[in-house]
Amino acid sequence: MHADDNVAIVVNDGGLGPGATFADGLVLREKVPQGHKVALVDLPQGTAVRRYNVPIGFALKDIPAGSWVHERLLEMPAARGLEGLPIATVKPTVQAPLEGYTFEGFRNADGSVGTRNILAITTTVQCVAGVVEFAVKRIKDELLPRFPNVDDVVGLEHTYGCGVAIDAPDAIIPIRTLRNISLNPNFGGEVMVVSLGCEKLQPERLLPPGTIQIVDERSVSDVGLNAEAPLDVVCLQSENHVGFMSMIDSIMQAAVLHLEKLNARRRETVPASELVVGVQCGGSDAFSGVTANPAVGFCTDLLVRAGATVMFSETTEVRDGIDQLTSRASTPEVAEAMIREMAWYDAYLQKGQVDRSANTTPGNKKGGLSNIVEKAMGSIVKSGSAPISGVLAPGEKLKQKGLIYAATPASDFICGTLQLAAGMNLHVFTTGRGTPYGLAECPVIKVATRSDLARRWHDLMDINAGRIADGQASIENIGWELFHQMLDVASGRKKTWAEHWKLHNALVLFNPAPVT
Repeated sequence: MHADDNVAIVVNDGGLGPGATFADGLVLREKVPQGHKVALVDLPQGTAVRRYNVPIGFALKDIPAGSWVHERLLEMPAARGLEGLPIATVKPTVQAPLEGYTFEGFRNADGSVGTRNILAITTTVQCVAGVVEFAVKRIKDELLPRFPNVDDVVGLEHTYGCGVAIDAPDAIIPIRTLRNISLNPNFGGEVMVVSLGCEKLQPERLLPPGTIQIVDERSVSDVGLNAEAPLDVVCLQSENHVGFMSMIDSIMQAAVLHLEKLNARRRETVPASELVVGVQCGGSDAFSGVTANPAVGFCTDLLVRAGATVMFSETTEVRDGIDQLTSRASTPEVAEAMIREMAWYDAYLQKGQVDRSANTTPGNKKGGLSNIVEKAMGSIVKSGSAPISGVLAPGEKLKQKGLIYAATPASDFICGTLQLAAGMNLHVFTTGRGTPYGLAECPVIKVATRSDLARRWHDLMDINAGRIADGQASIENIGWELFHQMLDVASGRKKTWAEHWKLHNALVLFNPAPVT
C-alpha cells in the first residue's frame, strides 16, 4: 500500500502455498491465506510492522521474509493520545466543481429531497411495535396497490420510549434520533405517529410543536408558508378503541390520508448536490482498504465536488486514525469537535473496563485484519481527500453540505440508524466477508471488496470492487461507476439488490441512558 511498507497482502483466490515465488524474488515460507499479510523483509523482534505506512503492530518474535504475518505475531500499538494532534494542517488542492449531474428526486416542503417516496409510521414506544407491524402488513396488502406512486410503507419500530430514565442527560440522543428519522427526506414530510398512551416518551415530547415546518412555497397546501404542520397521532389506549381490530382500523384510516398526499408527488430533475450519502463498511477484510473503500473515497470526492453531502462515521474504528482526521479538518473548531467525540469513546471504554481491541471481529481477522489499527486505516479511506467541514453528534440532523463526520458506533445497524436521522437519502455499504445488511427507509448500494464474494453473492452485491485487485479496473473506474449508479438508484431507474429482495434490518437506537 506504500513504498515504505514492510508487509503486503496476498490477493490470489485461495491464498498461496509455500514455495510460491513473486516477481521480485520473494519466496513464501508457508501458506498465506487470501487477504493476509506476508513479510517482505526480515522483521526482527520489536520491529514496527508497517502497512499504509503506519505501524499496525510490533513483531513479538523474529519474522523471516516470506512468512505469514498474523495477529498472534503482533503487539498492538497504544492508541494515539488526543493531545498535540495536527489541527487543520492539510490544505488539499481545490478541485474544480463537478457540474451538470442530476437525478430525479422528490422535493419536500422543508427544502430537502427524497430518493424514495415512503410512508413512515413513527412509534413512540416499543409496546406498540406488534400492532404497527400487523397494520403495516395490511396497509401494504390492501391499501398500497391503490397508490402506485408510493414506494413503500415502513414502521419505525425501536426498543425505547419507556422503562428508561427519560430525563437522564444522555436521553436526548435516542429521542432526537427517532425525531429526526421521522423527518428523513424519503418520507415526504408526512409524519404519522402511533402511541400507546401511557409511555414516558409522549408524542408531544418526541415531536414538539414547530418540529415539522413548511418552508417551500411550491409544496404548501392548506397549512401555509412557514406554518407548523399538525401532528397526526393514533393513540391505542384511546377510549374510541374497542378491540384490537379497531386499533388497526384507526391506523389504516390515518394512513389513507398520508398515502393520498404522497401519491400526488412526482419526481423532478434536481442537481446532484441534493444527494445526502452515508458511507459505511461492515464485515470488513484486508481488501476493504485496498479496493472498495478507496473507490468509495474517490466517489466521495466526486460528490463533494458536485456540492453533495457525504457522511462517514464509525467512531469505534476511526479513533485510531484521529491524527489523519484532525489534520484534514477545515477549521480548528471542526477538529476539536472530532476530538470531543473520540474522548467520549475513550471514556466509554474506560467506564466499561474494556479495551478497543475488542472491535476487531473473528471475521475481520479471518479476512486478514490483525487489529483495530489496521482496520482503521482501511476504514478512513472511505472519506476520500476533501476537507472535513462539519461534525454531527449522535442523532443530530445535518445543517450543512460537504464532507461531514457523523459520530456513530461501528455497529452496522446503529450507524445506519444515526445516518438516517442525520438526513441520509442514499447509503453505500462495503463488505469483504459479506453481510445481507439493508435498510427499509433508504436504498443501500452494496459494494464487494473481493471478486470471490461478488461471484458467490452475485444477487446481493451491486458493485464488484474486487476487479481493482484483479487488475481489471482502477480505483477511479469503480469510483465513477459507483457515482453513476448512485444517480440511477436515487432516480428510481435502478433498484439495489437489497430493495429487490426487500432485505432490511431493524433500526437500533443508540441509548446511553441508564435503565431504571
